[in-house]
Amino acid sequence: MPNDRNAMKNRENKNELYDAIYDIVRLVPKGRVTTYGAVAAAIGLKSGARMIGYAMNVCGHVRPKVPAHRVVNRNGMLSGKHHFETPDMMQKLLEKEGLKVKDDTVVDFEKRFWDPMNEIEL
Repeated sequence: MPNDRNAMKNRENKNELYDAIYDIVRLVPKGRVTTYGAVAAAIGLKSGARMIGYAMNVCGHVRPKVPAHRVVNRNGMLSGKHHFETPDMMQKLLEKEGLKVKDDTVVDFEKRFWDPMNEIEL
């Protein structure tokens, strides 16, 4: 049974990690965006941007809701758009919050960027 215990512990650790990720993403204000890398840095995951992407990909059922549409890549691109109900849903959600998107990239990304390391006390 040691393998069962290890699997359970790994699942618990993953759930705790995802909960920490979701807590950060829920803090991103409407009309702002953050990046996978910025969220990873905020929870101490060095080079963990990919893990943030995995968490955003499976957060559709999580409550309270996680505004995954506010997480973009380091260049402001909507790299996760294909994981939404429709390929243009991410853009529509951002535009509804007042952001402009052109060619799958947030316009004025630098001005709209929300860095959890600077914005919240961790």
